[in-house]
Amino acid sequence: MTEVIDDASLQPTVAAEFVRLADLLDAASDAQWDTPSLCAGWRIREVVAHLTMAARYSEEQFMAELQRCGFDFTRLSNEIAARDANLPAGEHIKNLRSEVMQHWAPPGGGYRGALNHVVIHGLDVTVPLNARRLPPDQTIRVILDDLTQTDGTVRFGVDFADRRLQASDLDWSFGEGPVLRGAAADLALTICGRSVPPGRLEGDPLVRID
Repeated sequence: MTEVIDDASLQPTVAAEFVRLADLLDAASDAQWDTPSLCAGWRIREVVAHLTMAARYSEEQFMAELQRCGFDFTRLSNEIAARDANLPAGEHIKNLRSEVMQHWAPPGGGYRGALNHVVIHGLDVTVPLNARRLPPDQTIRVILDDLTQTDGTVRFGVDFADRRLQASDLDWSFGEGPVLRGAAADLALTICGRSVPPGRLEGDPLVRID
């Protein structure tokens, strides 16, 4: 049974995830910042630039940029990621540590949405770097419960209807059918449409329908 968690109580967890990512990247080399992430076409630096937009753009600036892009958020995200990616690494780190990001929540998404954002994009960064930084069990459990609230297809174009998802590193599972088994973080990534490194999941891959 999914545990009911008050949204406001997740703010310290959001803040902790931003700080943990900043701590890891604080020692990253230029080559590591240029490593391709799990987000197609984005290096680590583009992911971090995207992740920390709110630290650099006020609500008014963001809305002006969105209007300029014809209210196409995907276009805006790509443009800002490309534009801001090559800011000094120290500025990216400062943005990750900022009070703005630690208290940021997407419109309509609350701190639950913010937690999904920072955890998944954090994994987009750390998995390609082979970094041993994983969210705490309770945090990744919240993410998995959120991602599997609706049976079958979720918003990332991945279909897990009639499949059983089973974490190998904590007591969590979902659904019925042929099993896809792996670390909880890797299951979260594959539900979100990412390609995890070979050999990390056991079972037939989830079906993409987009």
